[in-house]
Amino acid sequence: MTTQVTALFDNIWQQYLQVTPSAEKIHALLGNGADVINDHVAYRTFNNTKVNLAALAKHLLALGYTECGQYDFAAKKLDAKHFEHPDSTMPKVFISELRVEEFSAQAQRIINDLVAQLPDDVSDRADFLYSGQLWNISSADYQTLLAESEYAAWLAAWGYRANHFTVSINHLEQYDDILEVNAALKAAGYPLNTNGGEVKGDEAVKLEQSSTLADTAQVQFSDTTLAIPSCFYEFAKRYPLANGELYTGFVAASADKIFDSTNVAK
Repeated sequence: MTTQVTALFDNIWQQYLQVTPSAEKIHALLGNGADVINDHVAYRTFNNTKVNLAALAKHLLALGYTECGQYDFAAKKLDAKHFEHPDSTMPKVFISELRVEEFSAQAQRIINDLVAQLPDDVSDRADFLYSGQLWNISSADYQTLLAESEYAAWLAAWGYRANHFTVSINHLEQYDDILEVNAALKAAGYPLNTNGGEVKGDEAVKLEQSSTLADTAQVQFSDTTLAIPSCFYEFAKRYPLANGELYTGFVAASADKIFDSTNVAK
């Protein structure tokens, strides 16, 4: 089973690198030749039954993952869950879904039209978690979504792929402090997401997180090609609970700011 999990994330990683070339360089920078353990991988989706959180999660459950936490992001109109594998070296997976019904009639129409282009069994595809943009969308519809929800616009443009991978600072050989990691990234020229501060969270909540700003890559819309934010790289340091085991959950207030790593510069 672990072999199957590794194969899945190898495919997800390769797809991610296609539009996030900085990640490979950062991986090399922080790992210094050694393997880098991923703390978690994150996904975005809509709460339409065809492609909802459960539709993505079934691929993980089939590989031995279990649901371990639920989260609500009121401002961004999202629900989320995270999943863990019995082998702690396998990445956790954080899946969020947009509450489509809470948006304007125009945004709902655009999103529902996108999902309507997909076959009913689209989530049964073996490669669904790295299948990319499976619908056609115009640049005008992308801009309309962007005015209401960066999350919705990103998902409409990029489809099904890892929104980000996350380096586990706890498993790095040369770094054990998030400030040192951030300093190394900035020294190498990688801009960080400063929304909510460069470091989100602290030892009190048992999780510190930081992230780069998303790379920029070309997306083929139905009428034109545009360069827009793609994916980003996150960094997480976890702290032990009273029982000595590392905290494995997520902090909603911090994750809310991490989402902003793909924001289009105003």
